[in-house]
Amino acid sequence: MKKKLVALMMAMTMIAGLTACGSAKTAAPAEGAAAQTQTDAAQADEAGTDAVEGSFTIGISQFAEHGSLDNCREGFLAGLAEAGIVEGQNLTVLFDNAQADMGTASTIADNFVSQKVDLICAIATPSAMSAYNSCLKTEIPVIYTAVSDPVAAGLANEDGTSIGNATGTSDALPVTNQLEMIRKIMPDAKSIGILYTTSETNSESTIAEYKKYAADYGFEIVDSGINTIADVPMAAADLASKVDCITNLTDNTVVSALQTVLDAANKEGIPVFGSEVEQVKNGCVASMGLEYFELGKQTGAMAAKVLKGEAKASEMNFEVITEASLYVNTAAADKIGLTLDDAFVNSAYEKFDEIIVETAE
Repeated sequence: MKKKLVALMMAMTMIAGLTACGSAKTAAPAEGAAAQTQTDAAQADEAGTDAVEGSFTIGISQFAEHGSLDNCREGFLAGLAEAGIVEGQNLTVLFDNAQADMGTASTIADNFVSQKVDLICAIATPSAMSAYNSCLKTEIPVIYTAVSDPVAAGLANEDGTSIGNATGTSDALPVTNQLEMIRKIMPDAKSIGILYTTSETNSESTIAEYKKYAADYGFEIVDSGINTIADVPMAAADLASKVDCITNLTDNTVVSALQTVLDAANKEGIPVFGSEVEQVKNGCVASMGLEYFELGKQTGAMAAKVLKGEAKASEMNFEVITEASLYVNTAAADKIGLTLDDAFVNSAYEKFDEIIVETAE
């Protein structure tokens, strides 16, 4: 599932200085990541790609545990492997998950800095911002992925150039594509609900995009902010009672509680639309979404250039994905009595006829 990514090219100066303190914990990547990395390494060997000389230690900081971010991590390791940087051969990976806690994300980044890693891969906006701040007075490059709006997060300038020694890939949602899709499925709908975490910059900037274009498609956006995952049940139930449908962002806290959102929506008989394939597998009706494994893989390729000394993070503009794919779950539609047009379903890049994770009854 190849996706076209557009890279911008301009330079910024690299910052240097001294390191921060802390301690890091080492963990093996998920089995899927290890298997995919081994597969890509084998393919690289067949193609005659040699492992890069030397050895590297990187820290991977993932903000939350859910499918899209897991896919990013797997893709990242695969992208490194394709470039000859393979875990177990010339690469040591330190991995930690913040479990959707900002303070933990900051601690993880500080710990990686104290270990003097060669590079930090930060997955999702909060982890990227934490890693950037922790590395601010060091020479450790930060390569981020799944950051919806690097400019709003303070990681890039308006022209795409890097701020400091950080770059990576953006998972900015194709908002107009999503709005068009929802209108096709629900020609009479008037309101779309969005649940988001107030502390996640990525969510606030995406909601602004929705509000900017919603009227063009005849929609009103009704948003509801939460502070922690404990707020989701009440907020989701309240929101579902007020709108015709819900569209889900890549908000890490909300995605971690997706089944709670789906349960509230199912009780009201309204659909939830996802932002990527994993959400559709888990019960969202459809999505004009992104492919996170490929996004991670592209990020791995960028990181490999930095590790091999071919480029500096400060000289690489962040890259954005430019294509969206339609994913449909007919079982999720059937569950709420929503009829999907056959031509629409058949046009999907990928369709599912079962819900992999059922909502609570």
